[in-house]
Amino acid sequence: MIALLQRVQHASVTVDTQTIGEIKQGLLIFIGVEKNDNETKANRLIERFLGYRVFSDQQDKMNLSVMNILGGVLLVPQFTLVADTQKGTRPSFSSAATPELGQQLFSYVVKQTKQQYDHIATGKFGADMKINLLNDGPVTFWLQV
Repeated sequence: MIALLQRVQHASVTVDTQTIGEIKQGLLIFIGVEKNDNETKANRLIERFLGYRVFSDQQDKMNLSVMNILGGVLLVPQFTLVADTQKGTRPSFSSAATPELGQQLFSYVVKQTKQQYDHIATGKFGADMKINLLNDGPVTFWLQV
């Protein structure tokens, strides 16, 4: 399971011209699900991204998590994160989860994250989404479990 974290000043996701999720300062997190992923891996990924220290403290060191700053979390499903790009000029998605498993585990991540933290917004699985963000830093991290 993969999470691509982007520290943002604000971010939103739009489907069919309607904004369905929006945060102010926080983390935009793209979630990719691989075919061998499960709830155990999802739980570990949630633990990591909620606790990942990417926000500056008083000494300007990255020592604070999104929870420490009471920032927003925007969770967006993105199957292209699991693409194999090692050869050729076209990505392979052979390691991607089936759409059913992807949707099940993305929904699980959303539900579990909401149980642990209040400031959550989401994209929509399978939708053509438009993401608007102001990357802060830029600060971007790839987490994989």
